[in-house]
Amino acid sequence: MSNSHSGPFILGYTPTPQGEAALHLAVTQAQTHKAALLVVNVSRAESYVDTNLAEESQLKALHDTLQASGLKHEIIQHIGRDPATDILDVANRREAAMIILGLRRRSAVGKLLLGSTAQNILLNADCPVLTVRA
Repeated sequence: MSNSHSGPFILGYTPTPQGEAALHLAVTQAQTHKAALLVVNVSRAESYVDTNLAEESQLKALHDTLQASGLKHEIIQHIGRDPATDILDVANRREAAMIILGLRRRSAVGKLLLGSTAQNILLNADCPVLTVRA
């Protein structure tokens, strides 16, 4: 992989099937490229209940998976205004080598539009973005 960024791989993680698919891809990619993995779990501040924010038990399972992988890793959980902006900010500050995201399957009409978070990251990232569908 030829890339001017030498920082970690960034995983935009949600505790969903899409997030789990992205986690497995991120671990494999980070191991292959001998990179550290930075997992970012972000929630919108205005959401009273946000299923995208990992709960304590989900964070522990995530930590256990990363620990078992042998990768150098870090988990950041953040409540902000916009998940895409927050993930891009972390990626820029850490000079990310790659951002990895999970996407959900969509209908034929839905394929015309990506989720706003994924679309914003794909259009504005300064590093490669790798996606996986679940």
